[in-house]
Amino acid sequence: MKHFEKYKKQYFLPPERSMDWAEKDAVDKAPVWCSVDLRDGNQALIEPMGLHQKIEFFKLLVEIGFKEIEVGFPAASDTEYEFLRALIEQNLIPDDVTVQVLTQAREHIIRKTFEAVKGAKNVIVHVYNSTSVAQREQVFKKDKEEIKKIAIEGAKLLKELTEEAGASYRFEYSPESFTGTEPEYALEVCNAVLDVWQPTADRKAIINLPVTVEHSMPHVYAQQVEYVSKRLHFRKNVVLSLHPHNDRGCGVADSELGLLAGGERVEGTLFGNGERTGNVDIITLAMNLFSHGVDPELNFENMPYITALYKSFTDMPVSPRQPYAGELVFAAFSGSHQDAIAKGMECRKGKETELWTVPYLPIDPKDVGREYDSDVIRINSQSGKGGVGYVLQSAYGLNLPRKMKEVMGYAAKGVSDRMHKELKAPEVYKVFLDTFVNVPKRFDVPECHFRQKNGIEADVTIVQGGESVVVTAKGNGRLDAVSNAIKSHFDISYLLTSYEEHALTGGSSSSAISYVGLDLDGKTFWGAGIDEDIITSSIKALVAAVNRLMA
Repeated sequence: MKHFEKYKKQYFLPPERSMDWAEKDAVDKAPVWCSVDLRDGNQALIEPMGLHQKIEFFKLLVEIGFKEIEVGFPAASDTEYEFLRALIEQNLIPDDVTVQVLTQAREHIIRKTFEAVKGAKNVIVHVYNSTSVAQREQVFKKDKEEIKKIAIEGAKLLKELTEEAGASYRFEYSPESFTGTEPEYALEVCNAVLDVWQPTADRKAIINLPVTVEHSMPHVYAQQVEYVSKRLHFRKNVVLSLHPHNDRGCGVADSELGLLAGGERVEGTLFGNGERTGNVDIITLAMNLFSHGVDPELNFENMPYITALYKSFTDMPVSPRQPYAGELVFAAFSGSHQDAIAKGMECRKGKETELWTVPYLPIDPKDVGREYDSDVIRINSQSGKGGVGYVLQSAYGLNLPRKMKEVMGYAAKGVSDRMHKELKAPEVYKVFLDTFVNVPKRFDVPECHFRQKNGIEADVTIVQGGESVVVTAKGNGRLDAVSNAIKSHFDISYLLTSYEEHALTGGSSSSAISYVGLDLDGKTFWGAGIDEDIITSSIKALVAAVNRLMA
């Protein structure tokens, strides 16, 4: 590909590197979560949300369990300002939820931000200025000392205005474009801000290290985070926060490695909505913890509900392959996958407390409000006997004989292939009925009478071409006697090799289904019959199988 020469690494490794984070194999507890859907997410929408949508979105975030929510940049526009005032004046902020407001480190913007938060009980004032080489040289045209001074003056004003208000607001500082900043310089600026704030154990400061633009592989960000984490002033009184974007598609990886490296808090959005390629997806991060047996302390038990509301608020799509939330993330079309899932589900019967180990499903779909029947096993031309059998059993109570499942699998695949579409459960059931139950009939057996006489003797009424004849035959059982009558009448020979039956519904008046397999010249012909009477259902199955054989 042309022009690769014009790109170079725009990130900086720490002067002293540590890889302690690499010794850990997993994140073992939930971080503090801060949703920035109403700020980062909203500003990235083609058409930003209106006041009502933002209020309803805020309520959803509270319902999910967020305790820190960045509600916007109130000095940026009247809409942002009015939204925050509406939350405060309508008493919509629960006592255990902290609202976070963003401001640049500029005096008039900070002052307007403080006007906006009057009356709020729990507030984080988040101040930032950009520290990266590119921003220093190209945007601000200032040297390191001048950039640091902007941060210090902003920090002083936050402290001063909070004291004037008689409030106990918490403070957050972000060296914006952290990943394009020399780590030692970013640390210098952060420590200068902390020296102003003098955080305490009961009023901790937040230092946020944003991946404003992803420049490096995730392990580099982890080294940068660990370098800063180990050298921050007042470290015990500082919450180290991460704010990854997704330019290289590594937002989740950046966050997970950043948490291993000392991060304690994550700012992100539902479904990763944000400018350019988006912010880190908090749902994926939280559910990754859940899949490792860690309580994420957020509730995604009704993912379809959350997804529907999110789409209505933002008018943004959710990919069908979105981890944990997409329409198809639990779907198995492949025959081998379906077979393994079906067998894994069978193994779980009667073992509800057993750890989840079903092949191909990293979590139980029901834990996020999804259903096995409609969401897991999906039937198309790639599907196999296991999947088709699972759908028929779970949706209609049909437990097909093992060899019959293979024939049914091919039948369903053939219909899907010809129609070029996925088959829903009712369509799969129709294929079953058309193939094995409601088969084209060269003959029928509407009536049988049985006698106990040296075994079983049967008078079998056979109807063909509008003509009816009664054939008498013996057998070692009722079905065998009917089969012998059919063989005799049509002068055909086959072996009745398979017979199974089971109830379809509970109760004394339940219907029964029977399956019959006939072998002729090494080929098996299957039929099925459904009736309230088990003998009648077995005769129907036999007649269907013979009609298929004769066809």
